[in-house]
Amino acid sequence: MRIVAGSLKGRALVTPEGRDTRPTSDRAREAMFNIIEHAAWAPALDGARVIDLFAGSGALGFEAISRGSVFCLFVENSAPARGAIRTNVETFQLFGNTRIHRRSAIDLGEKPAGVGDMFNIAFLDPPYHQGLGPKAVNELQTGNWLAPDALIVLEVAKDETPDLPDWDIHDERIYGAAKIIFMTSR
Repeated sequence: MRIVAGSLKGRALVTPEGRDTRPTSDRAREAMFNIIEHAAWAPALDGARVIDLFAGSGALGFEAISRGSVFCLFVENSAPARGAIRTNVETFQLFGNTRIHRRSAIDLGEKPAGVGDMFNIAFLDPPYHQGLGPKAVNELQTGNWLAPDALIVLEVAKDETPDLPDWDIHDERIYGAAKIIFMTSR
């Protein structure tokens, strides 16, 4: 798995071993970021602060940084996945642009002051068919993690229809077994 575009284009990502992590494919990531970069309803990637929940290898956050985002907070509770993210941070020399938060994405609580300003873009790639996406979106919203114009990019199984009543869904795309939902707060 590699970074698709930007300053880190072509660089290989370390991924956690085993089947617990399901990284977003290169093709889906490329399409996802092309939509974000060209949609009128999406905040600019350049200069954005992003949060990557259920981060796994951190592919989405690293792709955002490669394309101009200034900071990414990776939220992951799996030790092997955090190890892979840490290795990627070290390999890409992104110490000042990243932070790893050992926490459950569905139990974030209030945003700590130590993580800086609110986030412009949130990537969520929870395990499929467990209803974790809407719970994590709620945590982001109630914990004041998101800027008022923030974009949420939620990946779910293509046959899932998450209940997201407080969000405007701007686009949905299916890539293989995944459905990517792009949404902003009402």
